[in-house]
Amino acid sequence: MAKALFVTGTGTDVGKTYVTGLLVKALTEAGEKAAYYKAAMSGNRRTPDGALLPGDGVQVKTMAGIGQPVETMCPYVYEPPLSPHLAARLAGEEVDPDRVRQGFSALAEKYDYLTMEGSGGILCPITVTEGRELWLADLIRYLGLGCLLVADAGLGTLNAIGLTAFYLRKTGISLRGMILNRYDPENLMHRDNRQLCQQMTGVPVVACVGEGDTRLTLSPEILKGLYTEGGKSHAVVSL
Repeated sequence: MAKALFVTGTGTDVGKTYVTGLLVKALTEAGEKAAYYKAAMSGNRRTPDGALLPGDGVQVKTMAGIGQPVETMCPYVYEPPLSPHLAARLAGEEVDPDRVRQGFSALAEKYDYLTMEGSGGILCPITVTEGRELWLADLIRYLGLGCLLVADAGLGTLNAIGLTAFYLRKTGISLRGMILNRYDPENLMHRDNRQLCQQMTGVPVVACVGEGDTRLTLSPEILKGLYTEGGKSHAVVSL
């Protein structure tokens, strides 16, 4: 059974997919059989034959150089560039957490390390209909996963990281570490943000990723230590 980690972000466009690709690449280069997974992916393009292609999965596969079939990476692939709950509603195909878990478990049986990427920030709605709700935190708890938080290194990240870390604690989700993206070691604010984020949350910034970086400055031992065997899952009580 694979060890797993959930990658969430402080919001949209902070570089979750890029960082996830670097994580999977680092695990692969360390000799591990690594896989990628995402519950729901929106804003995808169609192939010439009309099939939807999971863009984030393709990016990670290309970056990491893994042989994992793209069709195993995401059970729900939507075309509109909207929040998953809206994209699902327009497609008439709501996310079923049991189907997500089945895909997750199938990969966990075949790989050593499984990196699961979230959509948007931690308060991303996955399904919101009359009498039925599923939020990203519900899904993380359902799968019994710990989180790695990706944030932009620049202005505003202290507030975004602080609120996200607080919410994770309140919902019983373990924050395993943080990665600052678009980090410039010559930038005083970036260096200060790194220190204060750790001081504020009590959680380490395990790596910083600069523009154009193709590798993580993270030892294989520390990287693997972020991953855990899925804990006992919780019921999705909001459904």
